[in-house]
Amino acid sequence: MLQFSVQYAVEVPELSRQKLRAWALQAIKAAHEEVEFEFAELTCRFVDKPEAIELNKTYRQKDYAPNVLTFEYGLDELQTVRGDIIICVPILRTEAHEQHKTFEQHAAHLLVHGVLHSLGYDHIEEEEAQHMEALETHILKKIGFPNPYQDRES
Repeated sequence: MLQFSVQYAVEVPELSRQKLRAWALQAIKAAHEEVEFEFAELTCRFVDKPEAIELNKTYRQKDYAPNVLTFEYGLDELQTVRGDIIICVPILRTEAHEQHKTFEQHAAHLLVHGVLHSLGYDHIEEEEAQHMEALETHILKKIGFPNPYQDRES
């Protein structure tokens, strides 16, 4: 159901391939109940700020480093979904600290968020955002992490 590759352009010793794959698989399984596909081929790449800025500038015309950037390639004739998930490690670390979350907790949230984007989920419209956030919260709970939006809701 899932082919998952991890690329480390920067060192992230806290995040093993095995752990990341398990998190991605939880997201795939949860989304598979709503999105029709046979197989998913995903790559997650951990980058520094310059690479994140360059990718965001090149593909989104935005001149800053995002926490996560997802390239969704859609569904092919074999019902395979493909996507690339880029996570900027310095932004991940900063946000985790600012949001009083563990590095691992925030990393899981960004990865799950990216996986859902690669499967076609979005948060442009309010209704879509609420659905995507609820699904993320459900997946993270299954993984063993609290609601990532809890502080925002209080």
